[in-house]
Amino acid sequence: MELSARTQLILATTAGCLILSAWLVETYTQSPFYVLFYILAFIVGGYAKAVEGIQGSIEEKQLNVELLMMFAAIGSAAIGYWGEGAVLILIFAYSGALESYTLQKSDKEIKSLISLQPEEAWLLSGDQEIRVNASSLEPGNLIKVKPGERIPADGIVLKGKSFVNESALTGESFAKEIELSSEVLAGTLNQTGLLEVSVTKHMKDSVFQRMIDLVNRAQSEAPPVQRKIEEFEAKYVLFVLLAAALTVLVPGSTGMWSYSESLYRACVLLVVASPCALVASTMPALLASLSNAAKQGILFKSGVFLEKLSMVNVIAFDKTGTLTEGNPSVTSVKYVHPSIKEEILIPIIYTIEKNSTHPLAKAILKKLEPDYKDNQKKLISYEDIPGLGVKAEAAGIQWKIGSRELTGITEKRESKLIEDLTKDNEVTGQTVVYVTADNELAAYFLIGDTVRDEAIDAIEALKQKQILTLMLTGDSKRGAEMIGRLAKVDEVGYSCMPEDKVNTVKRWKERQAVVAMIGDGVNDAPALAVADVGVAMGMGSDAAIETADVVLVKNDLSKLLYAMRLSERLSKIVKQNIIFSIGVILFLLLANFFQVLTLPFGVIGHEGSTILVILNGLRLLKG
Repeated sequence: MELSARTQLILATTAGCLILSAWLVETYTQSPFYVLFYILAFIVGGYAKAVEGIQGSIEEKQLNVELLMMFAAIGSAAIGYWGEGAVLILIFAYSGALESYTLQKSDKEIKSLISLQPEEAWLLSGDQEIRVNASSLEPGNLIKVKPGERIPADGIVLKGKSFVNESALTGESFAKEIELSSEVLAGTLNQTGLLEVSVTKHMKDSVFQRMIDLVNRAQSEAPPVQRKIEEFEAKYVLFVLLAAALTVLVPGSTGMWSYSESLYRACVLLVVASPCALVASTMPALLASLSNAAKQGILFKSGVFLEKLSMVNVIAFDKTGTLTEGNPSVTSVKYVHPSIKEEILIPIIYTIEKNSTHPLAKAILKKLEPDYKDNQKKLISYEDIPGLGVKAEAAGIQWKIGSRELTGITEKRESKLIEDLTKDNEVTGQTVVYVTADNELAAYFLIGDTVRDEAIDAIEALKQKQILTLMLTGDSKRGAEMIGRLAKVDEVGYSCMPEDKVNTVKRWKERQAVVAMIGDGVNDAPALAVADVGVAMGMGSDAAIETADVVLVKNDLSKLLYAMRLSERLSKIVKQNIIFSIGVILFLLLANFFQVLTLPFGVIGHEGSTILVILNGLRLLKG
């Protein structure tokens, strides 16, 4: 059973009082009973680490650092250095309490997140308000959220206005204004107004619950550096025990030192050679970083990816919803079929697009919905083609809605069709969606989307870091290059199918680049999986979020830069800790060999370095 940091601190302090009592009894009374106080200090102070060491050795079937320190303390007592052994136990207990505090600090962040998830909700059923368990809410349920309550599920506002505090998810301290059709997230605080919300996701699928799951998963998986240290630890402990045995036998047998001095130096060696600081170099710093990132709305599925993010030198971006706002709108539309009238054509387009979740389809629906919401047609068949558009059959006609490649429109014809429509809209970037009926052009929509301000700033900052930026999109060459110019990316890939995005990522990886892919759509998921680090926008598709290694809870690319800086700081601090801990061990070993290091100073040097390493890692708790 693992003790809390508070309990370990109490035990360590009690051990310190017992050591003080032993010293007073020994100094002022000359009574031999001072040994009892030291024995009690050994038991009280060493209990937590002894249990941890024994359990760890049994489970892993190998020796560990905790047992090494127990051997050193017992060895010190065996040759009459009760005080030194007790102080070793004391400082080791305090460093263990500090390390537990680091681990439990991260657990506390998770528990504080969980506490923000409301357990109950007001379900609206007809004219009644029913108090129900929040976990029982289904997509499509209508709920009421009163001022001062936390929102129990992800959903869309159908009625009301308010200000919602999303700091628990995004780290933003300012409340966000919410109105009709705004998206709201579970766990956020409704501050002022009364809201009626249509639930869009089960609790287990909410952004909030995913955040908790991701942080839990990240904390349980050690990064490569830590795994290498842990693999090294078991072999190193055996080496130290062998070195200690040789220190007793060789100098004593050769007359270099007396056996008493040899035994003393072996005990000092056990203390100073123990790799406690080295073992603590990575995990406390990693956990502090993960906790910091979670507060900012940046979720890592594993510490591996937090460590790897600082190595990235090529970043590929999806366009819609990543570099752009993802809320495109129709700026112009032309209906050009020679024989199908608009009153027949438009309801069919509306019906087909209603089955798609693509942002461009939503823009078309928003344009057509006011007049054709209640005039839908029957579909015979429907097929979604990721990266290109959709195919459907209705009214005995084969329909295609999507890109130029899907509909068979030539680039030359495209330029001619839209030449007179882009003059006033070029600043927003334009995408063209074509509609064909039995392969004959029936209509085309000119759709504008706005490049995010933070995307432009983020790309500029990435360039300053000498990171190559790519944009990969299924959009046409003209639309893609226009957005690329506005976002100022280095290279633009257009008319990309999902496999094209994957191949682009693979090509850069073959050039020994460390590649990150950032996207939000189903068609981005394969590339996110192939990239060294896949980053999903939190408001994106479930497929993207499930596949990605990192999730930006809000679609804010400035958080990517924050994560990269945090990764760089983590890498720097881990290197500092490793170099410092190895340096201290070598220095103390040398001092012991030349007989200038006493056991108390060896204890202070060794355990002091461990505490300093942990404190250095804890600096990552803050931005």
